[in-house]
Amino acid sequence: MFSMDIRELLLKDAMIMDMKASTKKEAIDEMVHQYHQAGVIDDEELYKKDIIAREAQSTTGIGDGIAMPHAKDKAVKRATVMFAKSAKGIDYDALDGNPVHLFFMIAAPEGANNTHLQALAALSSLLIDPKLVAALKKAQTPDEVHQLFADAQAQKEAKEKADAAKKAKQTTVKVDNKPYVVAVTACPTGIAHTYMAEESLKKTAEAMGVDIKVETNGSEGVKHQLTADEIKRAVGVIVAADKKVEMTRFDGKPLVNRPVVDGIKKAEQLINEAVKGNAPVYHAAAGESTTEDTSANGSAWGEIYKDLMNGISHMLPFVVGGGILMALSFVIEQYFGGAKSLPFIFLNNAGNLAFAFMIPVLAGYIAESIGDRPALMPGFVGGFMATVYSGSFGGVYVANVMTGAKSSAGFLGGIAAGFIAGYLTIFLKKIFAKLPKSLEGMKPMLLYPIFGLLLVALIMFFIVNPIFSVINTWVTIFLNHMGTGNAVLLGVILGGMMSIDMGGPFNKAAYVFAVAAFTSTKNGDLMAAVMAGGMVPPFATAIATAFWPKKFTDDERKAGITNWVLGFSFITEGAIPFATADPLHVIVSCILGSAVAGGLTQWWHVSVPAPHGGLWVTPLATNPFGYIIAVVIGAIIAGVILGFWRPEKSRVK
Repeated sequence: MFSMDIRELLLKDAMIMDMKASTKKEAIDEMVHQYHQAGVIDDEELYKKDIIAREAQSTTGIGDGIAMPHAKDKAVKRATVMFAKSAKGIDYDALDGNPVHLFFMIAAPEGANNTHLQALAALSSLLIDPKLVAALKKAQTPDEVHQLFADAQAQKEAKEKADAAKKAKQTTVKVDNKPYVVAVTACPTGIAHTYMAEESLKKTAEAMGVDIKVETNGSEGVKHQLTADEIKRAVGVIVAADKKVEMTRFDGKPLVNRPVVDGIKKAEQLINEAVKGNAPVYHAAAGESTTEDTSANGSAWGEIYKDLMNGISHMLPFVVGGGILMALSFVIEQYFGGAKSLPFIFLNNAGNLAFAFMIPVLAGYIAESIGDRPALMPGFVGGFMATVYSGSFGGVYVANVMTGAKSSAGFLGGIAAGFIAGYLTIFLKKIFAKLPKSLEGMKPMLLYPIFGLLLVALIMFFIVNPIFSVINTWVTIFLNHMGTGNAVLLGVILGGMMSIDMGGPFNKAAYVFAVAAFTSTKNGDLMAAVMAGGMVPPFATAIATAFWPKKFTDDERKAGITNWVLGFSFITEGAIPFATADPLHVIVSCILGSAVAGGLTQWWHVSVPAPHGGLWVTPLATNPFGYIIAVVIGAIIAGVILGFWRPEKSRVK
């Protein structure tokens, strides 16, 4: 229950009662622009980018003529739900393949309070009512839309109140033959689909004569959390989720694992599977998924990439924070007091301490993504072992985060440690699944930690560290003794990779390689190439929109202005909306410019001893002038090619 009037979210001046759009892209553009006009958002491109990113995960066209695009970001000034209606219908890639007539675009600010989030959740849950949907399709004015939602909410609250009163009057425990199931719903943003799936499962279960409790993993956090007793009593479990939820608690229960949208559209099927025992029994040893369609990607590479990115995303704050503090300490050492000054010692130690955690955190969270919590500790230790000593063929164990082995396995060994720890944990879960139930409590507290650590340590000491320390040494020697020609070629490749997918696997691979080289050699040459290449796309689109404005839409020209700042800050993603709308012209132009910029940094021996920051860290560069000029030349080349090559906006597809 919440106190906020739901009509406060449905702004009348943000509604579109007769959409002009005829395609999905046009519909998003029209709704986002309407939000900007109504003062709901202050950055159209940022909000649109997040809307498109959400659509890339899975369509928000849920079927029955409804779509619910949504995003939560800093561009949103107040929580709002836009109602928009298309009389002719729009192909929005809906799950049922039918045109969409009703749109509910949800905008939530980063700092949305619980009242707003509860109201958004309640509003979302109302949209599964077919009577309300039918009435909304006939509504002609914003006032009618307001009244329909107000009536629907009043009816829902009255029913909840009556149910609560009925339950309060019960003085004895009622025993009946109703089957009891538990469920979890979750979507990536946790705003709409999470609560629609919850409502659909509850209503369908009531109609089927099934008792159900639904836990939601939404923007407010976990609500209606399932207890161990409730899980134990349930005849089956339903997980309707598009993001990771806590799964080990369901060990030994029949479990139906599906995307969140199935909780909305196929609630009866899911409940039947859970009740009739058709679902496979979930065992923690099987890892995260129990059915083939659990993963959005479904491919082995998709899973590996997800696991690697989980480690990298947790590692990056250590890299960025530690790297920049270390770089600042070198400036202080050179210009403000030398190596014995207190500011240098403080900043250098703080940066080194952060760097010391980098590889253990990387390995730990790769392992955790694969094998869940039991894999975290062996992953951390395996990553630490990759940092501090080489292994059975040499090296001395020094348990001091400030002292690394001369031939440690390093970054590559840390990645290997993470995957080894993760898959070993899954193996151990399968082995220990055969133990008696009476020993269940020993697994997480005794068996997994001891055997997980023992096996990972053995593999790291006798296999991984000896092998990867040699590989890491070869890479370090190659980078340190690389001639100018080879350095330029490598700079060209890394710079170009930054623009291939602008934040995707190629971009991340180039960045991770540069970070690995930086951490191994403390040489920032390749960081300069990667940062220069990554700054080119936003700068290029800013240049093209400024000098060829007639070839871009109003929204693109506004985004071009923003991209001056994003480019300066090494935020490549600022160019993604352009690349999405016109991939051929934008991506090819940017790859050429980024490759030139990356190569020039190596030609001019530019080194940037910081893993992030763009042009803001120019004072730290060994050749600041060369760093700036390389970026400028690459951006101009890409911007001019894009400007001349891109067709007029009326012909842009």
